[in-house]
Amino acid sequence: MKIYNKYIAAIALSLVLTGCRAPMATVIKDEVKENLPQNFNQEEQQDANANSGTTPWRQFFTDPNLVSLIETSLKNNQELLITLQEIEIAKSGVLAKKGKLTPTVSAGIGAGLKKAGRYTSEGAGDAATEIEPGREMPDPLGNFEGGLMANWEIDIWKKLRTEKEAAVAHYLSTVEGKNFVLSNLIEEVADNYYELLALDNQLDIIQQYIKLQQRALEISKIQKEAAAATELAVKKFEAELAKSKAAEYTIRQDITEKENQINALLGRYPQPIVRTKESFMSTMPQTVYTGIPSQLLANRPDIKQAELELKAAKLDVQAARKEFYPSLEISATLGLEAFKPSYLVKLPESIAYNLAGELAGPLINKSAIKANFQTADAKQIQSLYEYDKTILHAYLDVANLMSRVKNIDQYYQMKSQETKALDQSIDIANQLFRNSRADYLEVLLNQRDALDAKMELIEAKQKQLSTVVDIYKSLGGGWK
Repeated sequence: MKIYNKYIAAIALSLVLTGCRAPMATVIKDEVKENLPQNFNQEEQQDANANSGTTPWRQFFTDPNLVSLIETSLKNNQELLITLQEIEIAKSGVLAKKGKLTPTVSAGIGAGLKKAGRYTSEGAGDAATEIEPGREMPDPLGNFEGGLMANWEIDIWKKLRTEKEAAVAHYLSTVEGKNFVLSNLIEEVADNYYELLALDNQLDIIQQYIKLQQRALEISKIQKEAAAATELAVKKFEAELAKSKAAEYTIRQDITEKENQINALLGRYPQPIVRTKESFMSTMPQTVYTGIPSQLLANRPDIKQAELELKAAKLDVQAARKEFYPSLEISATLGLEAFKPSYLVKLPESIAYNLAGELAGPLINKSAIKANFQTADAKQIQSLYEYDKTILHAYLDVANLMSRVKNIDQYYQMKSQETKALDQSIDIANQLFRNSRADYLEVLLNQRDALDAKMELIEAKQKQLSTVVDIYKSLGGGWK
């Protein structure tokens, strides 16, 4: 018996030693995170206590119509609803991994019939056996059984716990993924809303321009009758009027498409978008505070998602490495068994049980395990690159948008000055044209320049507001 135990110990030791020769995972270093700059603008110091990314979106947006649209999108947007189901899937994955840590217990019943050959050891033994004095073993022999069965893999290397931790990290990453979808959705709704208001104001401008062209056309006809102008001037004004009307229909189509684009984000069929266009040009952009770059790691959900996926990938490598180690499984059964149903109630004779433990580990042909480990190791490196890329892009987004905020403000001021000057030049040109002191080309050019300037001024206002929304999202705002 002692010799037998020595053999068992030797086999177990060999399995452990074999498993310990598992390959090592690649050691990765996160240089992008470690070298993150202290400020977005190296010439300016940012206040760490002032960060607009932490402002809840209901406080950041003050337009009640826009707030209502965002609330509807958060309830009905299909992409967001799909993401919520991904969270449920990941949650189920956690439960599945957690379930492997506890024994599996099942209940079952069974019935069978067996006949052994007479000239076999089993058949000869049954023929010579009496169940009771004077009563032979039935032939063929039935078998009726019922009871409980349990299987349990002992987590001696914490492999199962590691797999569960990886599943938890993946689940948390899907939650951050949902937050990133929220942030993007709010940004899209706000940007499209401001673009729609810009189109409304451009439509008003083109309609005013059409009225101006109609008056200019009437004047040119009167001057032609008075021999102060030619038919060429009349035709030029007619052509400009037709061009302006065509532009009006183009803007109307753009408005329809923009409304439907917003409705799509809101998960509903086409319907009018409630909005107030009159105050668009007087709307002042929010003041945005950027904080410091390191706050992006805690505020931006896409960075936190990439970080959690990196954590999950590292845990997957650990779990794959532990596949090289021996596993210990225990199985047990307890129930009743007899060749005749009426005998099942005869206790304790009908009681049957079984208890077994198995320690097994890979010795030869480990290619599948090695392949799984190498795949997990490569995914770990891939996740690091993805994490670094997300951090880098987040920093560059904020840096670019900060520059855009300053430049678009200056651009808007210059366009405002240009628009005022051209409005004055239109009045002067029209007065001179009425007095035959300027030709129609000067009037047309002034009107076109003024129209273009006003259109560009409206676009500049829309870019002002949208840039503030974009930088708010880039700082990690919008999902709280």
